[in-house]
Amino acid sequence: MSKSELVFMPLGGVGEIGMNMALYGVGPEGDKRWLIVDFGVAFAHEAHPGADLIFADMRFLEQERDRIDGLVITHGHEDHFGALFSLWERLDVPVYATGFLADLVEAKGEHEHDAPDIPVIRVEQGARVQIGAFNVEFIPVSHSIPEANALAIRTEHGLVLHSGDWKLDDRPGVGKSTDIARFIELGKEGVLALICDSTNALSEGSSISEQDVEEELTHLIGQAKHRVAVTTFASNVSRVQAIARAARANDRQCVVVGRALWRFIEVAQEQGYLEDVPEFLSEQDYGYLPRDKVVAILTGSQGEKRAALARIAGGEHPSVQFSKGDQVIMSSKAIPGNEREINEVINNLARQDVTIITERDARVHVSGHPKRDDLRKMYEWTQPSIAVPVHGEEMHLKAHAGLARAMGVKEVLHVRNGWMARLAGGMVKSWDEYLGGRLYKDGSLVGTFEEMGIQERRKLSFVGHIAVALTVSTKGEILGRPQMALAGIPDRNKKNRLFIEIVEAGIYGAIKGMPAKKRKDIEVLREAVRRSVRSEVHQHWAKKPTVAVMINLV
Repeated sequence: MSKSELVFMPLGGVGEIGMNMALYGVGPEGDKRWLIVDFGVAFAHEAHPGADLIFADMRFLEQERDRIDGLVITHGHEDHFGALFSLWERLDVPVYATGFLADLVEAKGEHEHDAPDIPVIRVEQGARVQIGAFNVEFIPVSHSIPEANALAIRTEHGLVLHSGDWKLDDRPGVGKSTDIARFIELGKEGVLALICDSTNALSEGSSISEQDVEEELTHLIGQAKHRVAVTTFASNVSRVQAIARAARANDRQCVVVGRALWRFIEVAQEQGYLEDVPEFLSEQDYGYLPRDKVVAILTGSQGEKRAALARIAGGEHPSVQFSKGDQVIMSSKAIPGNEREINEVINNLARQDVTIITERDARVHVSGHPKRDDLRKMYEWTQPSIAVPVHGEEMHLKAHAGLARAMGVKEVLHVRNGWMARLAGGMVKSWDEYLGGRLYKDGSLVGTFEEMGIQERRKLSFVGHIAVALTVSTKGEILGRPQMALAGIPDRNKKNRLFIEIVEAGIYGAIKGMPAKKRKDIEVLREAVRRSVRSEVHQHWAKKPTVAVMINLV
């Protein structure tokens, strides 16, 4: 029997931003016990027509379901816990998290259709809990949401430090500062491996404090002559507090626009956060406040079409509108891939003569992730034998790997989603297990790219669809005229000929070229008509649409 080993395997969140899910395994090959860390989601975009959300592939976990000791959530951002409501029932394993995340799961579940009842085992920050073969310590770190945690995971093979999302901020606004003293103690204990955030590994220096952002917002709101609206991530409770305090400092009322914002605010208040802020008003109060006495907090910082900011910018919001001279502060950073949607919103605001301020114009945003100087400090404190860069795109991971080597780390492992890295119990190395993959949520259904028909939808969006219905006698005679339906096809060609006529020509072209005996073979006839129609349309359009042929034999 093979000897016990300690392995790390990310299923999501490596080589990308979002969809974080990682596994730690202890035991011999084929009989490991597993700990899942985070259960995140990514948001679909134009490359995934019809899909709403993207999850890491669960099939390996489902195979190992009886060997999973538990699931630990580091903090309450969607890219770290958002898959729970769609996928947790496939595993039905214990979930461990701090009180803020537990309340957030409960609150979100109340608004999700057919949401499962997910019991969350509450763990205090700083506490340790035994989860099967894993002893897990929740270490407070600063982030843009309360109760973010790094994890000290102890096994029979040693201590692994999973950083989660973190930054250094001695004035975080909401929640605790990163527990530097504890990281130094862990370094003295001996850290086998550091699995660490790479998001800002390309940026030199250290992050500014959340308090600096609050001071900048206070200054900008003080200069504004009319309404001010600030958009940020709904989960950024520290930023919500900064905006509310900046509004109060300028004798303005704070209006909250967006259900997701209200959900996070209510959970934060239940947990004892957001106490030193003025009362939040609802969007129904917006229109009754003087223009120079209001600050609106909005969802939609990433240009989401259904979020408050996009609807207001497009003149579609029932309660909130902007006027010439109003000011919108984008208190966030664009997530890669969202630039087009964000620019569309900004352009719509500009058409209304609204003043727009972004992080390029003023210190209105601070990242929740460590820059290079912060990463250097983490390596100095913890002195790991192995470094595994995660949470970032390729360029971030490579930059982080170079930094770790420069800091004297002996082994720096290259991993990607679906790869396995052996940390102890044999040669330290990583390799592709071919277990990476994605699942897509489309409405109420979850499946693979192929199962959800996303590839076909993508093709349809480029080339359109033609449906043809024929009635054929048992003698191979075509009865009546073909029925046709064209979707996403141009109306006419360059010579002004109708495409429906072109399609009909393709149908009869196929039929005339076939003997009656062959027409009796439904499959042969169907394929001949399909190919002929595609070819005929291609001659006039230079594109080949998808064609479906239905034949009724009478």
